[in-house]
Amino acid sequence: MKPTPALRRTVVRIAMLCLAAALGACASPPAPQWVRLPAATPLPTPEADAAKIPASTHTWQLMLPVRLPDYLDRDALLVPQGGAGLQALPGYRWAEPLRESVPRLLRQDLAALLGESQVWTAPLPPGLVVQRQLRVELLELQSDAERLSVLLRARWSVVDPSGQRPPRMESALLQVPADDRGVEGLVLAHRLALWQLAQRIVHGKLDASLTR
Repeated sequence: MKPTPALRRTVVRIAMLCLAAALGACASPPAPQWVRLPAATPLPTPEADAAKIPASTHTWQLMLPVRLPDYLDRDALLVPQGGAGLQALPGYRWAEPLRESVPRLLRQDLAALLGESQVWTAPLPPGLVVQRQLRVELLELQSDAERLSVLLRARWSVVDPSGQRPPRMESALLQVPADDRGVEGLVLAHRLALWQLAQRIVHGKLDASLTR
C-alpha cells in the first residue's frame, strides 16, 4: 500500500525537525572548562625564608574585603585585546570568584611567611590583640597581550590600631612569567603573583617604623 500524501508530508516534517535539532546540537558551544587557583602555597624561595618573621613578633589582621577591580568580578578569564580592550578566553571559566579566592589565598600565604597563628581575618577570637591591620587593593590582575606573563598591580596599607606607629602605604607592580601560553600556565602565574605579593608585603613589614 502506497503512503498517502498526508503521511508523506508528516514524515517529511519529522525528518526536517530531526535535522534541525541535530544542526542545533552541532552549533551549540561546548561546555566550558572550569579552572581554579591552586590552593597549595608555592614552594618557598630563599627570599621567602629571609622574610619570615618569628611567630611571636606581631599579630596581623587582613581586613576584608580585599578590593578588586569591577572587571574581575566575573567568572571569565580575561586577556587583553588591542590597546585598552579585554576579551574573555573562550571555553574557560573561573570555578571560584576571584573576590573569594584572592583573600583566602593571600591570608594563607601571609600565614606561611609570618606564622599560622599570627594572621587572622574577622571574626577574631575573643581576647586576641591585633598589632597590625592590613588593607589590600588589587588594581590589576591579568595576562599581558602575548599571554607570556601575568601582571599584578596592588597597593596596601599597614596600620597600628593603637596609634603608636604611623601608618605605612605601599604599592607594587609584579610581572610573573607563565610557563607556557596555555591556560594552565596563565592560571599558575596568577597564583604565583599572589604569592609574590605576600612576600612583598612581608618584606615591607621590616620597615623600622613598624618593627621597633
